[in-house]
Amino acid sequence: MTTAVAIQLLEQFRAGGVGRDQVLHAFQAAPVADLGFAQVDTHRALRKGFPEVIFGAGKTPEQIVKIATTLVAHEQRVLITRITAEHARALQKKFKRAVHHELARCVTIEKAPLPRRGGCIAVICAGTSDLPVAEEAAITAEIMGNRVERIVDVGVAGLHRILARQEILQKANVLVVVAGMEGALPSVVAGLVSKPVIAVPTSVGYGASFGGMAALLGMLNSCGSGVTVVNIDNGFGAGYAASQINALADPS
Repeated sequence: MTTAVAIQLLEQFRAGGVGRDQVLHAFQAAPVADLGFAQVDTHRALRKGFPEVIFGAGKTPEQIVKIATTLVAHEQRVLITRITAEHARALQKKFKRAVHHELARCVTIEKAPLPRRGGCIAVICAGTSDLPVAEEAAITAEIMGNRVERIVDVGVAGLHRILARQEILQKANVLVVVAGMEGALPSVVAGLVSKPVIAVPTSVGYGASFGGMAALLGMLNSCGSGVTVVNIDNGFGAGYAASQINALADPS
């Protein structure tokens, strides 16, 4: 049950197209499906605008398939993040529509894609090594109904590369900037645009990067205005937040 489906059902009831009992049955459906090992939130889309997302790490292929089966029965689209090749094989065996986004470590299942919003989200990564996290952000934003422009390998070691992409930077409603090492790129981008910048530190770097802590602390201390920061390697969180911001900028 999504907000759009709920509105459509109520409008059909008002027009006499469906009966009272059918409407009551739809809204009285339990908001949680108890699988024993998981409590699946079947009303997440009604509250948030997008179904519960499955975090694959630490789950068995069988658990992920059972959770996905429950969500697919209720929703038009499902996103599973941080999956392994074994997870992907199990999902593709069960669901014909399952698409494995190998670089992003995600699987998407869509009965019908959401219409794309008018605005766009720019997903920018400093280096090729940051691509898995950047792609996780991009895939998340795309399945939530956004147009995504990708800009790859434009880190501060060659500043001219990002300066040459000003047209894309300026037209985006929100920018996700992914970087490891010292994490300087989000500050640079924030100084070039008037839109929100979501900074994503990655665990890419040598010893003193401390698994992304150096990039995280650098981004938290950014002198660029309008920079917010998500957790290390959290491309999903950045893509989700960017989608919510884009929806406010372009509510269509």
